[in-house]
Amino acid sequence: MATPDTRTQILDAAEQLFAEHGFRGTSIRAVTKLAGANLAAVGYHFGTKADLLAAVARRVIEPINAAQSAGLDTLLARTADPQVRELVEAFIGPLVDGTPTGGEGSARTSRLLVMILSDPAEEVRSWAGPAQDEVRERYLAAFARTLPGLSPQELRFRMRGLVAVTAVDRAEVYQQPSPSCAPPAEGEEARRWAVTFLTAAMSAPPTPALP
Repeated sequence: MATPDTRTQILDAAEQLFAEHGFRGTSIRAVTKLAGANLAAVGYHFGTKADLLAAVARRVIEPINAAQSAGLDTLLARTADPQVRELVEAFIGPLVDGTPTGGEGSARTSRLLVMILSDPAEEVRSWAGPAQDEVRERYLAAFARTLPGLSPQELRFRMRGLVAVTAVDRAEVYQQPSPSCAPPAEGEEARRWAVTFLTAAMSAPPTPALP
């Protein structure tokens, strides 16, 4: 097996450390130490620490986005008005498939997704590019046609919930469960449970306005 190049080694190390310690808790020196690289290599290949985070996030999320986009294309080729369950499955399926069980790499991907959703650092909010925005907006438009009673703000909130619930569930798979707790579901069972739960959440009536 070929030895990973320096850029890949840095990405692998940064993904592990960002997932475990967040953006502010990860130093470039720690990344280069784990990668076996020098400090100048990060600047040469990526630029700033924020640029490195963006590269790590895109490496993980771009294949998921591509699968989400392809799934939506397939649905819309069949009908202009997919059902909520179909949209949910097309959206979260690649999240489940992109973070399969069975290895530290999969655990790291799940933890990284949770970090991206929850880390308060401003740099974490600004990693996404036009490709990620396009996929999100396409799904928002499809859900808006199917759920016309939801305000744009509530619809966006529920869409974030789809990602959050799926990522947290995938991350939990790799935790050591308490002896008194049943282990989390995996594989097709986890996908079916998630689709059922999240379809109900997306389909709930609009939240009443405050009096």
